[in-house]
Amino acid sequence: MRTLLLSLALVLTPALAQAADKEKAPAPAPQVKEEKVVTEHSVRIKGSKLSYHATTGTLVLKNEDGKPRASFFYVAYTKDDVDNPAKRPVTFAFNGGPGSSSVWLHLGTFGPRRVQFPDAQQPANAPFDLVDNDDSILDTTDLVFIDPVGTGFSKAQGDAKGKDFWGVKADKVAMADFIRLWLTKAERWNSPKFLAGESYGTTRSAAVVDELEGRGVYMNGVILVSSVLDFSTVGFNPGNDLPFVTYLPSYAATAWYHDRLPNKPKDLPAFLKEVREFAGTDYAAALFKGDKLGAEEKARIADKLHQYTGLSTDYLERTNLRIDIMRFTKELMRDQRRTVGRLDSRFEGIDHDAAGETFEHDPSYTAIMGPYTAAFNDYVRRELNFKDDDEYQILSGKVNMSWDWGQGGWQGYTNVAEDLRHALSTNTHLKVMVANGYYDLATPFFATEYTFDHMGLEPEIAKHVSFSYYPAGHMMYVNPESRAKLNQRVRDFIKSAY
Repeated sequence: MRTLLLSLALVLTPALAQAADKEKAPAPAPQVKEEKVVTEHSVRIKGSKLSYHATTGTLVLKNEDGKPRASFFYVAYTKDDVDNPAKRPVTFAFNGGPGSSSVWLHLGTFGPRRVQFPDAQQPANAPFDLVDNDDSILDTTDLVFIDPVGTGFSKAQGDAKGKDFWGVKADKVAMADFIRLWLTKAERWNSPKFLAGESYGTTRSAAVVDELEGRGVYMNGVILVSSVLDFSTVGFNPGNDLPFVTYLPSYAATAWYHDRLPNKPKDLPAFLKEVREFAGTDYAAALFKGDKLGAEEKARIADKLHQYTGLSTDYLERTNLRIDIMRFTKELMRDQRRTVGRLDSRFEGIDHDAAGETFEHDPSYTAIMGPYTAAFNDYVRRELNFKDDDEYQILSGKVNMSWDWGQGGWQGYTNVAEDLRHALSTNTHLKVMVANGYYDLATPFFATEYTFDHMGLEPEIAKHVSFSYYPAGHMMYVNPESRAKLNQRVRDFIKSAY
């Protein structure tokens, strides 16, 4: 009997062990499938009816072993009744942050539908209207709006983690991978191709266009909306006087808009030309002298700054003639207990503490966040018929705070101007359009001008770069006239580049 029991134990033990191992073994990872929903629509653009298809879904990027590493969410709009789709232009659009979805360019200016939004004021609460976009550029180019990993519905998959994509270098590679894959699946390799980025999306564009060229994917043009390529131009840190110079014309425009100047001129562009000249000469030279700046010259510079910003000479001298952007947003209208916006300094805000050092919130950001979030979540599910219960990440603080800016961080400073210079010098037919808002205190126009003036472009290459300016802020398209002007410039730019 004892022998029988021992024999049974020897037989059962391996079986029980295998059963236990099966219980401990992790369940196989769910298969990552690409999703695709196609819907039919029409819109009137500049009075003409245009029929199009919207393709909403995900593309899965895989590693060398064929395992999924990310699913990218996108919305693509393609015009119907095109004789040869392979030769129709296609524009890949994205926003910045880093950590932002593409909702702003999508529902703000380029797409066939847009959020109805009051200019330079806080909107009323829901419901928010989504209307046909008469200014959409879909009449000129097909559009693909891309959400980078960690934004929108885009996610890391398999063994990959979000942080594997959250950095200047990793991001450009992943975005280039997506564009290559979309061109392949859509059979659009021979189409005229464009990138359109806003804010950090311009940083991304400069890196991606160079990355793509290295893979043989030559773009026809790059559209930079509210550009920042060299972060030393916007980094207010001890020892870096450059931002005080590059921000001054935008401060002057803001003071002009809010009637804070002691002698307000009538012509804003002419006034800003004068401020640029002062900023790049007398003001820059004074800051360069540091503690060796004499009292008489300091008083003269302070008086000039007062004329251009409306801030008191006493305050300006106490700041050592250096006006930090966050201080400016609080100080300009302190006597009225109001702040001005960073993304768009035409917006006014109200703080609990009017004596504080910086604003409690950016009124130009809080004005748009609610309407765009609600409008997109409704639109993607009801009109585009894409069903996903996950939270659509409009702007992810987690991505932003985890971003790998490279050696030394962005205050080190990140600079992709060389990437764009290399791309322009390699593909000598590449064209670049730069759109700037006068009231943008996030990526000031004079900083962008400075960056391009220091790229070392040969004259025959430099002529391929064009600038345009708008009486609005970072998202200049919230202003109806600026939106119409911007999109017409984009149409003309695209047509000129193929």
